Amino acid sequence: MKTRVALIAFGIGFGLWGVWLMLQSLEPSQLIRLPLWLGGVVIADDFVLVPLTVAVGWLVTRWSIGPDHHRTVGAVRTTLLYVGITTLIAIPLLLRQGKGANPTVLPRNYLRDWLLLEATIIGVGLVVFVIQRSRLTLRRSRASSGDIGGR
Repeated sequence: MKTRVALIAFGIGFGLWGVWLMLQSLEPSQLIRLPLWLGGVVIADDFVLVPLTVAVGWLVTRWSIGPDHHRTVGAVRTTLLYVGITTLIAIPLLLRQGKGANPTVLPRNYLRDWLLLEATIIGVGLVVFVIQRSRLTLRRSRASSGDIGGR
């Protein structure tokens, strides 16, 4: 019980320290825009990202129910996971590109680099999918060739 109270107090202390630092580093106009930005993030998450994720998950699940799809669904899920993670990491760079927000970031074409990364991930995912699919077909053909004539 004492540990829980200490952790709660520690967490509240860190939260208050963060609020104090934020209030000192932001201008009043930025403090007014902050709730609007946070509200926009909640709306974008709840009405765009979550439905999109649920729809893709539902489609992959429905597809994996098909005959022998359970063997290749891992490649599809892994590819989608990596595309999602790298996209989430790249979004801040894509949105702030060219605005001079961080002079330490090298001037690069982040959109082109992100598209190349996503194409590479999808390409590797397709290669793995095809290899798994061909192994499945090869196993099936070997197994059925010995069954000719009931032997």
